[in-house]
Amino acid sequence: MTNSRWLSLTILCTGFLLIVVDMTIVNVALPSIQRDMGFAQSGLAWVINAYLIAFGGFLLLAGRLGDLFGRKRIFLIGLGIFTAASLLCGLSFDPRMLIAARFIQGIGGAVTSAVILAMIVTLFPRQDEQAKAFGVFSFIASAGAAIGLLAGGLITQAVSWHWIFFVNLPIGVITAVIAARLLPSDRGIGVGKGADVLGAVLVTVALMLAVYTIVQSSDYGLSSLRTLGLGALSIALLAAFVARQALGHNPILPLRIFASRKLSTANIVQALMSSAFLGFFFIASLDLQRVLGYGPMEIGLAFLPVAIVMGLFSVRFSAQLINRFGPLVVLVSGQIVIVTALAWLSLGPTNADYAVNLLVPLALLGLGGGLSFPSLTLIAMSDSGPSDAGLASGVLNTTGQVGGALGLAVLATLAGARTLNLVHDGAGSAAALASGYHLAWLVGAGTVVVTLALAVTVLRTRSPKESQMEPADCEAAA
Repeated sequence: MTNSRWLSLTILCTGFLLIVVDMTIVNVALPSIQRDMGFAQSGLAWVINAYLIAFGGFLLLAGRLGDLFGRKRIFLIGLGIFTAASLLCGLSFDPRMLIAARFIQGIGGAVTSAVILAMIVTLFPRQDEQAKAFGVFSFIASAGAAIGLLAGGLITQAVSWHWIFFVNLPIGVITAVIAARLLPSDRGIGVGKGADVLGAVLVTVALMLAVYTIVQSSDYGLSSLRTLGLGALSIALLAAFVARQALGHNPILPLRIFASRKLSTANIVQALMSSAFLGFFFIASLDLQRVLGYGPMEIGLAFLPVAIVMGLFSVRFSAQLINRFGPLVVLVSGQIVIVTALAWLSLGPTNADYAVNLLVPLALLGLGGGLSFPSLTLIAMSDSGPSDAGLASGVLNTTGQVGGALGLAVLATLAGARTLNLVHDGAGSAAALASGYHLAWLVGAGTVVVTLALAVTVLRTRSPKESQMEPADCEAAA
């Protein structure tokens, strides 16, 4: 039974790896896609944005569908959509076709990933086992980003950009076949327990519009009338959705789950930390390319310390530390390390030497992520019952993606404004770019400081349920 559960975890993580790799593998191939398909610079951004809008918009709905109809079924449906859309992406010969296929791929990615955390909770009910499982999951999330950068450069240079999508086909099909045979089946609670068509439409449109507004803000500005107007509309739709959930008989998002202090606070922390992490990777890629002159393969290799250290601690050490000291202590420790790493990078020189100025803080960033994210996931999911685990998983994923998109837009805007001001003052191009990127990292460090304050003030008081299980009890149970 134990072996079959860990095999099931491997299958789930393989499906998630496909999603994570796809988020970064396309970035490296964008210049080739632009050259081959004749994208304008503004249109090229939609190769990324179309995926983000669909992914962020459908996560919450997909998580609830998993609760209603069975998570294994939803996982397989999402994997099928993602794999089929990957084929369409690879076959694309027109910009509009590629953007449409990327949108469908984002839906498949959301449906697949939204139920994975809930399935892990079901497979591993004990806290010590969950800590190990969430560590593996966090490692996949971090390693997948680095694999995507490496694979994108290698495949694009060796074959063509079309194959960054085609490689998903055999992996997706094999994973789906094995998952159908080996993953434990679940029936779901039934459509009568949570069907809310209007609520589903409201939240999906609101989240898609919110992510659309965020990703477009880099072109129009955060304070433009367009951004403010669309942002206000998305907030109004979200308010209507909340009202619907409060008054409806079978809400898609029962508001009772936010009565959990841990879940509510963990989602805020997830959004802010994701904004700092995703913003760092995007901006660091630009710094390595535009300031230091790294090529696609070199950029992927440069990020390996983050993935290796984060993977080592996520898989090997984080679970032991969580069982020994508790998830909150490990979370706070990881946050302190992340702040240190980002602040160190932000104070570095323009023409940084990798071994002297980048290697150690990148490794520290991996250490902080390896400690923080498994602990945060465990805290967020610990109060969720079996009927709401998929919903809690979808909410956590949604806040991470939407928070990451928002943070990326804000940090990129700040970096760009800083660079333009310095260029107008007569600074050199490399120095101006580096100063903008370093400012973004410093703001990211400040964001993590806010999450640290939330963790030590809001999460430090244990609930009665937590008090019944001390860390030592978890060790004894192991």
